[in-house]
Amino acid sequence: MGGADATSLPPHLTQGDVDALLGGRHDRPFDMLGVHKTGPVAWCVALVPDATAVVATVGRKKVPLERIEGPLFAAQVPNSKSAHRLTATFADGSEWAFEDPYGFGPVLTEMDQHLMGEGTHRELWQALGAHVTDVDGVAGTHFAVWAPNAARVSVVGDFNIWDGRRHPMRRVGETGVWEIFLPGLGDGDLYKYEIAPQDGAPFLKADPVGFGAQYPPETSSVVRDISGYGWDDAGWMAGRGVAQQRDKPISVYEVHLGSWRHTADGRRLSYRELATELVDYAVWMGFTHLEFLPISEFPFDGSWGYQPLGLYAPTIRFGPPHEFRDLVEAAHKAGLGVILDWVPGHFPSDAHGLAQFDGTHLYEHADPREGFHQDWNTLIYNYGRREVKNHLTANALYWFKEYHIDGLRVDAVASMLYRDYSRADGEWVPNKDGGRENYEAIDFLKEMNTLCYGEVDGIMTVAEESTAFPGVSTPVEAGGLGFGYKWNMGWMNDTLRYIEKDPVHRKYDHHLMTAPIDYSFSENFVLPISHDEVVHGKGSMIGKMPGNEWEKFANLRAYYGFMWGHPGKKLLFMGCEFGQWAEWNHDAALDWEALHGDQQRGLQALVRDLNHLYRDTPALHRRDCDPSGFGWIANDPDQSLTAFVRRGEDGDAPVVVVCNFTPVVRQWRIGVPVPGLWEEVLNTDAAAYGGGDRGNGGAVQSQSGDWDGLPDFVDVTVPPLATVVFRHKH
Repeated sequence: MGGADATSLPPHLTQGDVDALLGGRHDRPFDMLGVHKTGPVAWCVALVPDATAVVATVGRKKVPLERIEGPLFAAQVPNSKSAHRLTATFADGSEWAFEDPYGFGPVLTEMDQHLMGEGTHRELWQALGAHVTDVDGVAGTHFAVWAPNAARVSVVGDFNIWDGRRHPMRRVGETGVWEIFLPGLGDGDLYKYEIAPQDGAPFLKADPVGFGAQYPPETSSVVRDISGYGWDDAGWMAGRGVAQQRDKPISVYEVHLGSWRHTADGRRLSYRELATELVDYAVWMGFTHLEFLPISEFPFDGSWGYQPLGLYAPTIRFGPPHEFRDLVEAAHKAGLGVILDWVPGHFPSDAHGLAQFDGTHLYEHADPREGFHQDWNTLIYNYGRREVKNHLTANALYWFKEYHIDGLRVDAVASMLYRDYSRADGEWVPNKDGGRENYEAIDFLKEMNTLCYGEVDGIMTVAEESTAFPGVSTPVEAGGLGFGYKWNMGWMNDTLRYIEKDPVHRKYDHHLMTAPIDYSFSENFVLPISHDEVVHGKGSMIGKMPGNEWEKFANLRAYYGFMWGHPGKKLLFMGCEFGQWAEWNHDAALDWEALHGDQQRGLQALVRDLNHLYRDTPALHRRDCDPSGFGWIANDPDQSLTAFVRRGEDGDAPVVVVCNFTPVVRQWRIGVPVPGLWEEVLNTDAAAYGGGDRGNGGAVQSQSGDWDGLPDFVDVTVPPLATVVFRHKH
């Protein structure tokens, strides 16, 4: 190519500009394309690959543009500040008329630029991403993306034949953000960003702040108009703050949406179908909350959502964003809270994602000792970079504000807190003080919790944190991380080790059931029997239990009775409530056919009754996080017996929980805190649950006399492999 005649170039273009535009490397296309005035003369410049002719309509005048070189056209036009149209003709005679994107000014405000530059834009998604909007009365979509080290960024899609030369974007000040308004694009259009790095060939990336995505394995972003949803859950939103306090009953049903239930022809349920079937079931079962395994868009089904790439997009697997809102709203109208599993700890290295997003290690650390998770073969966010931290903190707020989510369960917090997490010596980089704590991640978590609790009323955050890191659920201003609750992984590990043992050996490990109380009030705890306990060869909950079939179900019933009686909020993974035999398989629906079995139906009925008892009995929840709400009555390791009392506020009837973890009926005298009639309000051996219906005739009367350090006592029958709950009646 010999180059353009310098005398024919518009005054604001040089041959270098022409070469850069034609080569797809110009980083200031808005300074070259569109209408520009030089002195008294205005020029229109258009880049339209494959066009044989281009006509500009400026004001009321149509002006044919002359070819400068290749697909670059230009001509003098009337001076006009309004948007202008281009009509391109192609070799086959077809025409394409469109509003020229380079006739529109910047959309991002100076305040947006200031906040993004600081890394403090609380509603970052309002600035970045793809927004369906009107500019100067013209309908279209505004795109903005952070790629500070790119030489050029373009929006590409079906609308421009995926040609990165056609719609290069404008740099926005010193923010590292690029933007463009494309007329005529709207909800449902596919797009990606073509990024030209400083060195090397251009490549395609999905939008980090995209609100929608193609169905995997396709990887394009999808324009989604997330404005204008008419929420009808004001009653729930006004009262949820009270419902989620430490002294309220919280019982969570953890769900993997893709495998909870399938249709008769094997299809996964949609968000809208789940809004009826799942919500109705959770309400019937007495749960207070639904918790969804991660639904932020993710490329690989087998990650269960724990390797997300589209943090701002509800996965398309079950429907578009508004239909996910339908599910949340249905839950709220039914009195259920919704918790999302949120993964800010790592992300996969898929080529269309965040890895080396602009040709550099932008979101992740460059050093694999800091930026690569060996356990999951994923990348670690650079929490010390203000824009990355802003990307994550704003995302937390996004789910609360845009989707009315009630809580975030933050995955793998321990992996974020420690630089040496799952690493050998020499495989990690100490902090500035030579220690193992990840100061940047700690600051991020504190800021995320401070922002969320400060910006949105009534929400909660929950940490999956498996170490003894202090103050996880202590407010930030008091020196903690600021979470509302923490999963009690120690309780889960110890008690499962115990209940999996043959009863003949349990007397040697009785401490596994009693020792967890020593730390049960160091945090605001949730007792989790989660998906992690029924995968990777661990078997199902019923499969873990020792003995024959009846004994297995009796063991599990006794364990659930102990769990619901124990201090701490409750969480149970789907399928565990009815004793499905098979280990959870994310590709298959739960084995609902198992409910044809009497034992499975009985276990389901027990969990339902436990939920209602927990919710209806203040002594079982008001002091879940307060040591004054719990007291040991007696422990008999040799007979695998335990008894404890739960207390609420003054005036609340106390509750006594008695457990027998052997297959032998026990007659046991235990002390009680107050005299009177103690009603047997739940017995896991009841016939309705599949048990032998051995018990105490509905109630026991206390007798006066010091026993177990208490002023009165009762003689109780404790059925084999059973938990019995007594509530003081009068």
